[in-house]
Amino acid sequence: MDKITQHEIKKEEDILLVAKPDRRRLAKVPDQEGLRTNTDRRRVKGGSQDVAKLIINENMGRRYVVDYDVTIRYVVDGKKVVCLGKGVDLSATGMLLAVEPDVARDLSRASKIRLNFVITPGTMPEGYEMKVVIGARYIRSGENTEGKTFCGVEFSESLAQYATKKKNWYMLSAAAFSLFVITICILLMRAESVLYFKFNKILYCYSIIAATFLLTRYLFGSFYRPVPIDPAYTPGVSIVIPCFNEEEWIQRTITGCINQDYPLDKLEVIIVDDCSNDRSHEKITEIVQELKVQEKRYDIDNRLHYIRQGKNAGKREALARGTLMAKHELVVFVDSDSFLDPFAIRNVVQPFKDAKMGGVSGRTDVANTYTNALTKMQAVRYYIAFRIMKAAESYFDAVTCLSGPLSCYRKDLVIHYLDNWLNQRFLGEKATFGDDRSMTNFILRKHRTSYQDTAICNTIVPNTYRVFLKQQMRWKRSWLRESLIASSFMWRKEPFMALSFYMGVLVPLVAPLIVLYNLIYIPLTHRVFPLTFIIGIGLMALLMSMAQLFLRRSSTWIFGLWFCLYYEAVLLWQMPIAWFTFWKTTWGTRLTPADLAELLKKNRGKQTRA
Repeated sequence: MDKITQHEIKKEEDILLVAKPDRRRLAKVPDQEGLRTNTDRRRVKGGSQDVAKLIINENMGRRYVVDYDVTIRYVVDGKKVVCLGKGVDLSATGMLLAVEPDVARDLSRASKIRLNFVITPGTMPEGYEMKVVIGARYIRSGENTEGKTFCGVEFSESLAQYATKKKNWYMLSAAAFSLFVITICILLMRAESVLYFKFNKILYCYSIIAATFLLTRYLFGSFYRPVPIDPAYTPGVSIVIPCFNEEEWIQRTITGCINQDYPLDKLEVIIVDDCSNDRSHEKITEIVQELKVQEKRYDIDNRLHYIRQGKNAGKREALARGTLMAKHELVVFVDSDSFLDPFAIRNVVQPFKDAKMGGVSGRTDVANTYTNALTKMQAVRYYIAFRIMKAAESYFDAVTCLSGPLSCYRKDLVIHYLDNWLNQRFLGEKATFGDDRSMTNFILRKHRTSYQDTAICNTIVPNTYRVFLKQQMRWKRSWLRESLIASSFMWRKEPFMALSFYMGVLVPLVAPLIVLYNLIYIPLTHRVFPLTFIIGIGLMALLMSMAQLFLRRSSTWIFGLWFCLYYEAVLLWQMPIAWFTFWKTTWGTRLTPADLAELLKKNRGKQTRA
């Protein structure tokens, strides 16, 4: 038999933020003895119940490994000195500098210190990339085992405050003004559609619907606010991680799930390996054993469980098995290439204080944003999809997809719908993907679903167009299937949400025909250049980019334009293909049995032709 491995799907090396490791592997987990807490070791002022302040402090103090040239200006004994140093780690509040021994001695006595350096994209979270000229004060110095001298300094103000004063004010002003102008332009163009409606009812009706759908999503997304943390509300949570062929990232995923600021007795992690054919099993076994041996004080034996399926049965079966093993009232599904923020679980459970809440989606950011142009494009798309689109749906308690990287459900509801979910068929074919949309549909029929923007995870996205396009095709097939199913009951929801949902289904379905009509039919038959249509596309692209700039202050905003153009030129045309390929069961982004079978078939075809 032909031999196919995971290396059949080649990819570029991913670029991720490099956080400085804590000397404690599980630094955020509260210990059983109560001798060490997240509050006192980070020196947060206020009581232990001030969780919001604790999270702000944690984010401000999070350190990243960097390699910056730093110009150091200081005054010592009345003399002004300028020298060079190396920034080796950086947080929003300070920096560790590699300097000469005499410079370290001078800095310890300096009356004034000023640093000049550039934060390059990808070395700190999005929004921090900028040139920095900032005051600082000496904290401490010392030598490492190699004899190098290091000096720690604290900034006179946080980098977030500095960015607001030196950078964000004009970026925010420009973005806000642009959003206003773009919105006015879209409204004026749609007013024109109303005036000329009688000349082409179908075309102008579509344009009005598309603009209404998009603008109202941005409008209600701006009204959204996450549920604040109630420190006293900590329901029991079981995290289920389904794994198939994820040897590269699975250990980081497991560590992130167990390293949560959450009561020990109310959190467990269950890993279900769906009979991977790479080294995932070895990697999982290794990290589980390490944690159980090295971190006994955190009751790992009773909180971390690993099972391996006897044969590959699919992601739904892995999730189902983990859910049936879960001992707590809430289950959280986390993809095997996604990494939870230490406060993700504490945040994602908050909406469940509402007894009618059935499921909650966290926010998914892109972990490998700065790998290449494709990943930057996806970073913008992900942020807008969650912070605008899901936030707008959450305003009406009707999020239509609780996304796979981080979603939380009431366990009793998942078990109630388990058989129907596992045995779901569409047009006679078993549903093998789209598990998140499918489960959301089951929950949404009779319960509320929400989005919690403060529950954050980071996920690895495809960094090659080949894998990306296969992923998008799979998503479109599942979106189309589940949207048709949701259409049968969404009319029962809040009227405005229901109307918005149906507009959201209609717009992408009809879009290929509208594009062909405007860019091909009109120019050929009427000899008219489609300027208005092209301007409309440009305005939609600018709306996404300016929203990214305004909300995230990130240099990736320009790639929102690229995404919209790429969508119109490439992704849009996957929809007609998805209409007629429901029978496909391949994933494309990993070698499931269906993918292996298709690759074998292709290879044999090539050998036969040769």
